[in-house]
Amino acid sequence: MKGETPLKNKIRVYELARKLDMSNKDLVALLKELGVEVKTHMSSVDSKAVQKVEKALSEATSEKQDPLEEKAPSPEKKGCDVHENDSIKKVAERLGVPGTEAVKALMDAGLMLSATAEVTPKALEVLEKAFKVKFTLLPAEERPQKKPSGSEKAVRQKKDDKKKPSEGKPVSVERSPIVTVMGHVDHGKTTLLDYIRKSNVSEREAGGITQHIGAYVVKHDKKSIVFLDTPGHEAFTAMRARGASVTDIVILVVAADDGVMPQTREAIDHIKAADVPIVVAINKVDKPTAKVDRVKQQLSDAGLVPEEWGGDVVMVDVSAKSGQGIPQLLEMVLLVAEMQELKGNPSASPAGVVIEAQLDKGKGPVATVIVQQGTLKRGDIVLFTSTWGKVRALLDSKGQRVKKAGPSTPVEILGLDEVPQPGEIFKVVSSEREARGAISENRSRERDSGALMRRASFEDLYAQMQAGNIPQLNLVVKCDVQGSVEALCASLEKLETHEVGVSIIHRGVGRISESDVMLASASNAVIIGFSVRPDVNAKKVAESDGIEIRTYDVIYDVIDDAKAALSGLLKPTLHEERLGEVEIRELFKVPKAGKIAGCHVLQGLVRRNSRVRVVRDGIVIWDGRIATLRHFKDEVREIKAGYDCGIALEGFQDFEEGDVLEVYEVIEKKRTL
Repeated sequence: MKGETPLKNKIRVYELARKLDMSNKDLVALLKELGVEVKTHMSSVDSKAVQKVEKALSEATSEKQDPLEEKAPSPEKKGCDVHENDSIKKVAERLGVPGTEAVKALMDAGLMLSATAEVTPKALEVLEKAFKVKFTLLPAEERPQKKPSGSEKAVRQKKDDKKKPSEGKPVSVERSPIVTVMGHVDHGKTTLLDYIRKSNVSEREAGGITQHIGAYVVKHDKKSIVFLDTPGHEAFTAMRARGASVTDIVILVVAADDGVMPQTREAIDHIKAADVPIVVAINKVDKPTAKVDRVKQQLSDAGLVPEEWGGDVVMVDVSAKSGQGIPQLLEMVLLVAEMQELKGNPSASPAGVVIEAQLDKGKGPVATVIVQQGTLKRGDIVLFTSTWGKVRALLDSKGQRVKKAGPSTPVEILGLDEVPQPGEIFKVVSSEREARGAISENRSRERDSGALMRRASFEDLYAQMQAGNIPQLNLVVKCDVQGSVEALCASLEKLETHEVGVSIIHRGVGRISESDVMLASASNAVIIGFSVRPDVNAKKVAESDGIEIRTYDVIYDVIDDAKAALSGLLKPTLHEERLGEVEIRELFKVPKAGKIAGCHVLQGLVRRNSRVRVVRDGIVIWDGRIATLRHFKDEVREIKAGYDCGIALEGFQDFEEGDVLEVYEVIEKKRTL
């Protein structure tokens, strides 16, 4: 019988956490404390680890019990009333034992039930034998929300304390994860989204979703997941290019029969560039030609190693057509979200990101937004990058009017002045006057600069490094054939040193596409094309966004240009060049100018603004710069050996007759690779 010897098999941490009614984070921490090697909630543990956890929880519970009660013999229980809808935890309370003890007894008997699960006849039979009691089964009853048992309080106390809000202070609360689905064009993204959406439509909504707003909310296990219904990684990266980061988790759909395709690799590069957690949905596993292990190997080669192979990427076998594995996929999304500890502050000033926008004939300019913090209300003045408006109405993903929307809530806004761009960030301001003033300032700034965002080019990389940015050359490489891709990327990566880096964020075969330009825009990268050219749309987007596309037909030209760019990122060497030597022979006091040194140039020359060291008795007493240089009453640029001059120093007047001035310059010498 399945599940009769569960302790002989390994169990996932998240499954054990659910059975013990603990959070994944708390259980992972406890396992590490007990010396059990686990990485995440998806790690597997054996029976010995499970026993260690049970023992630790049992000891923690017993420490909180009254010692006198522990020593007192338990009275013989003649009978105990149990209702049909009682949970295991409730039955344990009636027995006067910790919930974890009841769960352990069931696990030992091969019944894998969590503390919150409802009792079954088999479970009652096991508990009767374990605790020597006779149950009387009563009909289900309605009762108020159950309170946690003493053992649960012990386990959850620390977590609950963290959740308690401080009086008078805004508090961040758990928010729903925002998910984007990506993958190759024919691998079932749309079918997967359709199945998830339709399975969440209730009977009374039997016509489906009444309105498409670009995002919708799905309920699973009493929690919400927000899905962005966007057309793939192009829209995902376009939002990043405008500075918006809205996606918490990406579901990467890969067909079990086709495997990893070029568009799949492209999506992986986009996701990695955004540093967003990935859950892989291996779709079409019900087809006879499905080869799941081969797909996992291909994904591993692309840098996504499954957790069962020692990696950190969750992979779920699904069929978007039949619905197989969809509940497990949603469960994994919620588990990954739990480990991320996603928070939102409903009391903060409202702000969020535009997902979609359009000009509706009946409603006028409308925008679908995701609220990221605060609570957006009807009547708020919303300010976008390019427009503003007063919220006339808020519509949820079902097209129903709502009065407000909190963190991770998708809503459609009516009442805007113009249509904003997807990816624009919005915030709530105090008045219409403030909104109009901000829009006027934004437009003026855009006219002056020609673009709101600075883009990468070979020429400005050195300036970026000087401004404090990381000295790294980000590249998108496209070639005519795969052999050229491998050869060119290998040559470029060899240019990397411990001081400057080369990061090829995407490589591929074929012409330069709009998607490549979007990725370069979001990652501040330069596009290199070898024996390929950009298409019409790519050219337009590159010109409007200021993205540099460099095309070559000789591989050595690519390497030479990259070398030149990386050489500009190297810190130059500093070389000191001695100009001359000056002796102070007389001191003068000039009104307003202060102390002036009357000098004679012994050798070389002295220039205005040159650096100088003051040497007295062979010891350097000051190092600085010449402020003024005069020949008689006239200011001059330089004086050569054999001539007299007057010198004033910047911030130093404590010189004496006989001091020697060593005049020098610091020369920066560019380094090359």
